[in-house]
Amino acid sequence: MQTRVTVILVARSGAAHLERTLAGLARQSRRPDAIVAVDAGSTDRSAELLAASGPTQFVTTTGKVDFGSAIARALTVAAPAESVNDWLWLLAHDNAPQPAALEALLGAVEIAPSVAVAGPKLMRWDQPDVIAEYGETMTYYGASIPLVEGELDQAQHDVRSDVLGVAAGGMLVRRSLWTALGGFDPALPSVDAALDFSVRARLAGFRVVVVPGAKVASDGGPEMFGRATVSDRRRASTRRAAQLHRRLVYAPAAALPLHWLSLLPLAILRAIGQLLAKRPGAVGGELGSALTAAFGGSRIRVARRSLKRIRRVGWASIAPLRMPPAAARERRAQARDAQRTHSVVVVTEARAGFVTNGGLWVVLLAGIIGLISWGSLIGSPSLTGGALSPLSDSVQQLWSHVGYGWREIGIGFTGAADPFSYLLAVLGSITFWSPSFSLVLVYLLALPLAALGAWFAARRLSTRASLPALAAFLWAIAPPLTGALSGGYLGAVIAHLLLPWLVLAVLNAPRSWAASAGAALLFAAIAVSTPSLVPALVIALLAWIVARPKSVHRLLGIPVPAIALFAPLVVQQVLRGNPLALFADPGVPAPTATGSALHLALLSASNGVHGKDGLDGWAGVVQSFGLPGVSASIIIAALLLPVGALALLSLFVPGSRRAIPSMIMALLGFVTAVAASHLQVSHLGSVAVPVWTGSGLSLFWLGLVASVLIALDALGRFAVPVGILTAVTATLLVLPMLGSVLLKTTPVQAGARILPAVVTAEAEQHPDVGTLVLTPQPGGGLSATVQRGSGSTLDDQSTLAATSAFSDPTSRRVATVAGNLASRSGFDAGSELTKLSIGFVLLTPNDTGVHKRTSEALDSNALFAPVGATDNGLLWRFEGLPNEKTIATVGNTDTALGSLILVGQGIIFGMTLLLGIPTVRRRRRVTVSGSNPGQPADTFDGDGEND
Repeated sequence: MQTRVTVILVARSGAAHLERTLAGLARQSRRPDAIVAVDAGSTDRSAELLAASGPTQFVTTTGKVDFGSAIARALTVAAPAESVNDWLWLLAHDNAPQPAALEALLGAVEIAPSVAVAGPKLMRWDQPDVIAEYGETMTYYGASIPLVEGELDQAQHDVRSDVLGVAAGGMLVRRSLWTALGGFDPALPSVDAALDFSVRARLAGFRVVVVPGAKVASDGGPEMFGRATVSDRRRASTRRAAQLHRRLVYAPAAALPLHWLSLLPLAILRAIGQLLAKRPGAVGGELGSALTAAFGGSRIRVARRSLKRIRRVGWASIAPLRMPPAAARERRAQARDAQRTHSVVVVTEARAGFVTNGGLWVVLLAGIIGLISWGSLIGSPSLTGGALSPLSDSVQQLWSHVGYGWREIGIGFTGAADPFSYLLAVLGSITFWSPSFSLVLVYLLALPLAALGAWFAARRLSTRASLPALAAFLWAIAPPLTGALSGGYLGAVIAHLLLPWLVLAVLNAPRSWAASAGAALLFAAIAVSTPSLVPALVIALLAWIVARPKSVHRLLGIPVPAIALFAPLVVQQVLRGNPLALFADPGVPAPTATGSALHLALLSASNGVHGKDGLDGWAGVVQSFGLPGVSASIIIAALLLPVGALALLSLFVPGSRRAIPSMIMALLGFVTAVAASHLQVSHLGSVAVPVWTGSGLSLFWLGLVASVLIALDALGRFAVPVGILTAVTATLLVLPMLGSVLLKTTPVQAGARILPAVVTAEAEQHPDVGTLVLTPQPGGGLSATVQRGSGSTLDDQSTLAATSAFSDPTSRRVATVAGNLASRSGFDAGSELTKLSIGFVLLTPNDTGVHKRTSEALDSNALFAPVGATDNGLLWRFEGLPNEKTIATVGNTDTALGSLILVGQGIIFGMTLLLGIPTVRRRRRVTVSGSNPGQPADTFDGDGEND
């Protein structure tokens, strides 16, 4: 009986490929008996080209349809089958057959009546000697895998015959079988449709083979049908969705519920694996595919009934054609090896070693300076003073203060925690046996840690061995860092330590998911520590995105963790009509006198915050020595002259293009400092507290130091003496501040007690006992605050309380009680003190009349028993306080909102951490002498991506 072949040619917006495909079809040595051309919703000249080719039938569809649906439409107009020897040859617009392709396919099926499906050797469209795909199989877990792809065709696979499946493009299939099986599964519109059809043909008792002599050019898989490009994310998502669909269709009835229940848990585990593999774009596809498979019930039921209807043999018949687990693992290992670049990482001698090039010695020197300055803190359990206070006594308490819940500051309230509380919880957890000791470690290690980060960041800017060491030293003794340490601005200290690491991570982020995730975590840590830096950092990040548009997918996610931390506080501050309060410094509000723009340009963050120590202590030095006609500003300007001159010079030397971003960064830092000096959003009693300007000055100094390195890089043999001069003048610049630390004239001192020992002892028995702290104010006023237990800790602090522009009824009650206690009156304060759970009254030291009047009034009040003078001031005990708890609190997990916030933030940070974990062995570095000193070498990070 004569064999009859009907070609079904489907095109969708494929005019660029269609001419070659039509030409190949016209040159076939065995001409097809009929050609049905289908235009599947093209938007180009495809329909015109198909019509001009003179097909037997020409079909157009309304709207875009997939390949399988277009074939079904074609069969409705094709001539009916005349015998069992009728065959369908399926071609897409990008399947150009070689002249002998159809003849070879028919030759293979005519000698083997059991063969019902035959597939050609698909070759790459633009590389005719490279195999695009030759046969398909699947693993024991149902994942589809091409047997051969991307290999040079040397007839090495021509011995292959029986396979589990073949590709849709170029497939020759018996028409009666196509009708019996119902064609391709409509639930598989783009991928795995041909594999699923081949599996069903096998289960129906027929063979599926590949024919090496039949060659068809192909320009993309089924997911590319009618598309110019397909992203890796979409490709992975569609393939996973197809795999899950087939898994549910092929599963035995008894195992189907187990497979269905495992869909979402497995999707979560696979999503974690995708993050570890640095493929965050595939996470959404994993979850979406699982949900689609789980709730696409009607399609699965139809496919299962169709499979049951045609099945003639068991699954054991196709088991030998599936890929064993060992072979699948080997295939994945080979794919990973193929993705790794074999390039040798070259670094110049300036980057050769941390030890040999001075990095270690600068870190040790900075450590010695730090120990000399803050060595008296060794053995202290905690720090107090300035913007510092101890942390809570246990890690559990630290973590209970994050998220949304009860804020035990003042009279207490329910609200969002400062994002800084997360960082404090992490710090306190490091020294879990004594959380407050972590603050001591920060002070002792601040200078060497600053030097360490700056050295690694400076390697990206300089090719000379000594210059990264100079940058490390300049960053370690930076005036903004010493000023922040002296004033107790822990957030500014942490931001200063992390800024070089953030710069390094952001520079690497365009080519590394691990670096991008690391940059996101560092950005969040800096943002919560110093919110005033966020605008400058966002501007710098946007500029980097513009400079690296191809890496926007890696760079846009950097601020996401910070946004997650700030979101609850942003909502609450905006609802209060006080959005500028978001820039308030976390920690204890510490009044300071901000300097002018000139003082900020001289790197002085405050003007007299430490008594005579204005201009970083130089005002006191000049006054002490009585230098006539010499001001502190002139001395500081002279000492900063080398840094300033080199920074300006960097704009005019070879390689000045690298200096422009550094100077822009310096400008952003200076503008941030100036803006912060005019922003007063917090208050301490009646005293306004401006935003600490030292954080902006750290960014200012970072840009200056980077510019200095670029300038010194171009000075040749003059770089060493000029660098030494710069280091010496920078050291002289911070000597007065370091001297004030040694003389213990700074606010920060060793100590763990916030309230008097009597109160602390009482708090051990009654943690909710309140102490009314009365502080005389300038102008004759009196500030009244309430501290619970042994005193408000650093993690108790809340910018919501410090920036509140209005008083609630409870605050007014406290003010009323304080006002009546400060003077003799007939007001009965006992009931109010009981309701407020206040057991002590503390009057802080002061030499004003307000202090004397308040002291006399409390001494004469029968409600109180005088305790006496303490280190914190005069103390009285209220005898009428009951022992039972009178203040109801709400924990951060006691409400649905609080739990939702913690879960959402936990998911975002968990994903970021997983993405940031290196999963590939770090490449070997080699040192090459004689490298171009003006061109920094590329580096590679630990996850195997080009950095």
